[in-house]
Amino acid sequence: MIENGLTAAQHKMRDAGVAEQAITVFTHYYQSLEAGATGLIPEETIEPLTDIDSIDDVEISEADAREALSRTVMIKLNGGLGTSMGMDRAKSLLPVRDGKSFLDLLVDQVMAARRTYGVSLPLIFMDSFRTRDDTLAALAEHPGIAVDGLPLDFLQNREPKLRADDLTPVTWEADPGLEWCPPGHGDIYTALVASGVLDALLEHGYRYAMTSNSDNLGAAPSARIAGWFAASGAPYAPEMCRRTPADVKGGHLAVRKSDGRIILRDTAQTPADEMRFFTDQYRHPFFHTNNLWFDLRVLRDTLTERRGILGLPLIKNAKTVDPADSSSTPVIQLETAMGAAVEAFEGATAVEVPRNRFLPVKTTNDLLLLRSDVYEVDENGLLRMVPERACTVSLDPRYYKKIKDFDARFPSGAPSLRDAERFTVEGDWTFGADVVATGDAHVAETGSPGNVASGARL
Repeated sequence: MIENGLTAAQHKMRDAGVAEQAITVFTHYYQSLEAGATGLIPEETIEPLTDIDSIDDVEISEADAREALSRTVMIKLNGGLGTSMGMDRAKSLLPVRDGKSFLDLLVDQVMAARRTYGVSLPLIFMDSFRTRDDTLAALAEHPGIAVDGLPLDFLQNREPKLRADDLTPVTWEADPGLEWCPPGHGDIYTALVASGVLDALLEHGYRYAMTSNSDNLGAAPSARIAGWFAASGAPYAPEMCRRTPADVKGGHLAVRKSDGRIILRDTAQTPADEMRFFTDQYRHPFFHTNNLWFDLRVLRDTLTERRGILGLPLIKNAKTVDPADSSSTPVIQLETAMGAAVEAFEGATAVEVPRNRFLPVKTTNDLLLLRSDVYEVDENGLLRMVPERACTVSLDPRYYKKIKDFDARFPSGAPSLRDAERFTVEGDWTFGADVVATGDAHVAETGSPGNVASGARL
């Protein structure tokens, strides 16, 4: 049955025009699943990684930094639809500040770096089949962003969702598009090859790639980090931030005892009874930002040597075929994490960066903070946190989880949160203009649904 499932999945991918490289990689992970791979990394098999370079301590000349940036390309992961916030198009198109989206601000950041350093710095998006059209339409509003001879995007591969009961490709007549899923952002390496973009970048003289999520506006172009990476001679390096008690979800790096390789361990790869080790900020003092630097030449050579398979750890993701319908057919999605590639490269390292390089927006809590006066955005699209410490936002998920509901309840924009330590909203409240939160601001459920008056101080 399992062998028939693999054959059926391969046929389905070929019929849909999926690249052979992607089918080869899918086959590898299907066979890993068949063999019982769980992807779990027990604590006893690793040593914490506690000693890494800090970018604040690195000395890089301006000339060396500029030279490294001139050979760098920015790649943004842009396959997400923001479904957790009720969106149905690329999350990067969500308005963030002053009518500008994530994408607009990313373009501003790249154009500013080009002006400052006199470099070409291509900006390329890895889109999914669900985000491509809208993204390219938005980029058409920025005609200066394209670099001659290089595309603005390449497509992430797709693979069939597998029935959990027999591992055959699922059928879903109500929406056949839901029969497919992306293979996780670890697919970036396969997609770069299959799309021809890797060869094109090398042919145009680019040597380094800086990759990050499109919803992380902190991951702006950095000549300093580019210079450090070039000088290190390392093939691969993620940016890491020092953990606080609030950072319990982000993955961390560790050293595998069996071979001394640096590896990434995520939440899904930690045995349930060992989560106390995973969340211990003193045992594992850095978290993984998913801002990555890698050497394009080494990537090409490594993929050639390994016949297109980096061999990243499998992530077995149990879902339902329709994510919005928990009663729909249970499926398994075979995924890998981009950051797990750290173990594929001999001599990989890491670098500690300031916290302001990690500003992801995963929930409307994050979005409210980003839209508030806690942050200022300059003409170059760069964000600066005004207070020393950001406010902790907690909005009632019953009324604020979806972007449509969230926007309806903040029609005049975000409250002032600059002088607040916490901002907690329970119940259904619509906020007027110029609301100011200070200290531990708490809006209780009693009296809702209702309005918070314009000019109110909380």
